[in-house]
This record gives sequence, C-alpha cells and structure tokens, in this order.
Amino acid sequence: MQLEIWSDVACPWCALGTRRIAEALERFPGEVDVRYRSFELDPEAPARHPGDRTERIARKIGRDADQLRAMEAQMTALAAEDGLEFHFDRTQDGNTHDAHRLLHLAWDLGGSSLQATLKSALVTALFRDGEPIGEHEALRRVAVGAGLPEADVERVLGSNEYADAVRDDERLARGFGISGVPFFVIDRTYGISGAQPADVLVRALEEAAQAGTPSGNAR
Repeated sequence: MQLEIWSDVACPWCALGTRRIAEALERFPGEVDVRYRSFELDPEAPARHPGDRTERIARKIGRDADQLRAMEAQMTALAAEDGLEFHFDRTQDGNTHDAHRLLHLAWDLGGSSLQATLKSALVTALFRDGEPIGEHEALRRVAVGAGLPEADVERVLGSNEYADAVRDDERLARGFGISGVPFFVIDRTYGISGAQPADVLVRALEEAAQAGTPSGNAR
C-alpha cells in the first residue's frame, strides 16, 4: 500500500497530522510505503518573517491578536494530548522551500524512514525549539542531526537541486484538487483531509487494504 502525505513544515496542523499518522501506522498491521510530498502554504515568504508571529498572522486572517493567542493556546493543548510540544511565542516560521528540498534528499538517501525522521526533526525544531527553519544554518543543523550526511546537505542547500521535485509535488496536488494540508492519499485513490484522529486514519488504511485499491486518482 502506498501512502502519500502532502504537508508543509510550517503548518501546526500538519505537525499534528504527522504525529497521528505515525501512531496509526504503528497500529496498522499491513505494510505501508509512506512518502511526504511538498506543499508550500506561502511560497513567497522570506526566509524568516520579521516581528511578532501572532500579530502578523492575526493581521493576515483578519483576527484580533488576543483571539489568535487564545486559538494558539487551544492548539498547544491539543498537540500536547498527542505528545507534541508547541511554543508559538518563539516559533520563527518562514519560507519552507529549502526544507522541502531536503525532505526529497532524505527520501533519496534513506527512503521512508529517513524522510520521516527529518520531517519530525523539522517540526520539533520549529514549534518546540524556535529554530528559524527557513534559514540555511538552522536547516543544516537539523538535517545533519537527523542523520543526513553533511556534504549532501551542503550540496543541496548550495544549489537548486530538488526544486523541480518540489514543484512537481505541488502540481500533482493541484491535479488531485488538494487545496489544504495535511492531506493523505492512499494508493492514488482514497483522499483524507485534515489532521484526523489516529482511529480514523487506521480505519481508512484498513478499508483501503480490504478493497485492494487499484492505482488511480485521489478523490
């Protein structure tokens, strides 16, 4: 079975989805080939956004900053229930294009296992540790810490390698009608939107396995 996950590193709901699908896969008895696909929520973002993150996002979505802080507190509590530690007050989000390129590198070097390890490390670095994961210094530190060879990381960050792969993922997402993330696609046939609970994800995997889904289009 093939499971493709479209997500963005700077998306807290994607972080929650990453943790929940990991739990679901531990409970699902079948073999699943998991691959993270690229999706940039803000491809024009700078490497690091200046100023207060909460106030910036509040202006962007037309909310009061205090309202957004209350929403962030709810999100922090929800994430904690799944074992994630969020600190929005020190989160330094920015452009995620280079992070996605490194995730493609991780796939080529070590397949699903290394890619998942890097994905988790990037989420932790951004939302728990306050690392500016749009900047090369932070990306280099996180990627090497996750087990990627430093020379390969340096080569990718110093070039445009995998840029086409990121764009290809995003074109594929548009073809599937994916407009929000996280989005899970099983065997290019079944689509699951949002950070669903692990129970829901397990049932979806079980139903797909029982149906013997053929390759086709996500729906």
